Amino acid sequence: MSFQTTYGSDGRLRVAILGCTGSIGTQALDVCRQHADRLQVTALSVNSSTSELVAAAREFSVPAVAVADVAHGDDAVLQELPEGTKLGVGAQAVCELARRDDVDCVLVAIVGAAGLEASHAALTSNKRLALANKESLVVGGDLLMPLAQPGQLIPVDSEHSAIYQCYLGENPREAHCIWLTCSGGPFFGRARDELNRVTRADALAHPTWAMGAKITIDSATLMNKGLERIEAMHLFNCDLDFINVVVQRQSKIHSMVEFADGSVMAHLGASDMRIPIQFAFSYPERWDTPAPRIDFRELGQLTFDAADMDTFRCLALAERAGKTGGTMPCVLNAANEVAVDAFLHDGCSFTDIDRIVESCMDAHDMQAVDSFEQLRDIDAWAREKAAQVLAATRS
Repeated sequence: MSFQTTYGSDGRLRVAILGCTGSIGTQALDVCRQHADRLQVTALSVNSSTSELVAAAREFSVPAVAVADVAHGDDAVLQELPEGTKLGVGAQAVCELARRDDVDCVLVAIVGAAGLEASHAALTSNKRLALANKESLVVGGDLLMPLAQPGQLIPVDSEHSAIYQCYLGENPREAHCIWLTCSGGPFFGRARDELNRVTRADALAHPTWAMGAKITIDSATLMNKGLERIEAMHLFNCDLDFINVVVQRQSKIHSMVEFADGSVMAHLGASDMRIPIQFAFSYPERWDTPAPRIDFRELGQLTFDAADMDTFRCLALAERAGKTGGTMPCVLNAANEVAVDAFLHDGCSFTDIDRIVESCMDAHDMQAVDSFEQLRDIDAWAREKAAQVLAATRS
C-alpha cells in the first residue's frame, strides 16, 4: 500500500523545514510564500542563524522552532520569537520537530551527516520526507530505505527528483540505465596540475547553480556527483554500475532514464531548485511554477561530455566507496566534510581534499551497517582521522 500524506484541517500541507536558512531552506520558504493557500509552515530549524530564524518564525507565525547549536540556544534575539512559539535547543530538538502532530511533511535541508537522524525521525513518525540531504542515504541508506513506504520519500536533489519523475508510470524493471547529469563544475576541462592552483573563490564560482558553500565545493571536486550516485543507488534500488554520469554543461537536463526499448525519458527545466522543492510538496499534483520558464528556442544548444575521473578523483573515490558498500560511504562522507571545511578556511589546497579522503578510506576496515550508533562511531573516527591527515598535510 502506498503512503498516505496527511493534511491540516484547512487542507494545507503542514511543513517542517529543517535547515531553513540555507540555500534549500530559503528557497523552500519562497515556495511557501508563493503557495500560502496550499502550504503552512509549522516548524523551522537552524544550526546557529538565530536572527534569520526569528524573522522567518515571525513572518510565517510558526508554532515551533529549534536551534541545533547549543552555543546559540540563549541568543538574545530568540526573545523576539512570536508569543507561544515553542523553542527547542540541540540536535534532538531538531528531530522532535519532525515528530510533531502538526507536521505532515518534513523537508530535511540540513547540511552533512547531521541530517541522518532527522530523516529517520520523519520516516518513523509516518511523515512525508522531502529529502534534500543526500548524506542521509549515502551514510545510512541501508537503514533508512527499508523504513520508507512507497511514495513517502520524495527526493529534492534536482537530479534525483528528475529520475523519480522519469520513472512515474513506468515499470522500473524495464529500465536499462540511469543517466545522472553533471554540470562539470567551474573546472571542467582543466588538467590535474591546474587544480593545484585554484582558490576558494574559483571553486565557489559555480557556472549554473546557486548553492551553499559546502555543496558548491563538492560540485567543483565532483564529489557531489559521486555522492549522488550512491544516493541514487539506494533511492532506485539498483547497482552503482546502472548509474552513468554524463556532463551536461547547461544544467537544463536534470537527469534521464533509458529503457530497454531504447526510449529515453529526460527531465528538462530551469536551473532553479524551487522546482524540485515544490514537486516534493505538491506530489502527486503539479502547481504553477515558482521559477521563470525556459524558452527552448533561445537555449541554443545542449552538450554532453564524459566526466574525467582521473582529474576529479573524488568521483572515483565515491565509486570505490559505493561499490565497497557497508560503512565505507560513511568514511567517505565524513572525511570529505572535514577536508572541504578546511579548504573553505584556507587550511588545505583543492587537491588535498581527495588526498585526505583517500587516506581515510585506505585506513578503514569496512563493516556491514547494523545501527545508527555504529555509524555515529565510524563518522567520529573518520573525522578524527581526517583531522590527523590534514595536520600532517600542513606540516
